[in-house]
Amino acid sequence: MKLSRPISWFLLAFGVWSWFIWITFVKNLVNDASGLAFDDAGNPTGYFWVHLLLAITSFLLGTAIGVIGLRGMRALSREHDNK
Repeated sequence: MKLSRPISWFLLAFGVWSWFIWITFVKNLVNDASGLAFDDAGNPTGYFWVHLLLAITSFLLGTAIGVIGLRGMRALSREHDNK
């Protein structure tokens, strides 16, 4: 399957955006002082674990999507170089 340049850029940008957003989210989650992420003793709550799992899943999916976009860009570059 061959990806177009706009689709490859979109996938690559999505992967980068996903990392940016979720890194920010995890930093905010770890520094949460509202009582949602950590109980009074400082132990992680269910809210913390669910959202950490969500962030990890998003990191993995964002990475996979970004890699697909990067491979698409490389393939287009190689095709252009061979002309």
